[in-house]
Amino acid sequence: MTLMIAIDTASGVAPFEQLRARIAEQARSGALPAGYKLPTVRGLAEQLGLAPNTVAKAYRALEGDGVVETRGRNGTFVAAAGDAAARELARAADAFAERAHRLGAAPEAAAAAVGDALRAAYGTGS
Repeated sequence: MTLMIAIDTASGVAPFEQLRARIAEQARSGALPAGYKLPTVRGLAEQLGLAPNTVAKAYRALEGDGVVETRGRNGTFVAAAGDAAARELARAADAFAERAHRLGAAPEAAAAAVGDALRAAYGTGS
């Protein structure tokens, strides 16, 4: 099994974000199973023609999202992303609901705000 990543240098999307998104997609789809060892930062940077800091930034973002876990000198591995992603999503939803309540928003207004944000994030229009 190999990591299949291509970076579009002509894209308006930053290379680290392209890398982060592609690894996350592959981890969540199962193309990269839990426990899969990712290449080293330097190795992947060389493979993709990117600066090591770009790859390191993507790995940090993925770790923050619970998609990967770094095990010290042993390397970076795909985490059980489904479980971590579900927990993170629940925490984000709880935080939003609490904030909306403190702001005095009606449940319908809070739900509409979430719908708008989701449509914007996923590019699904109105």
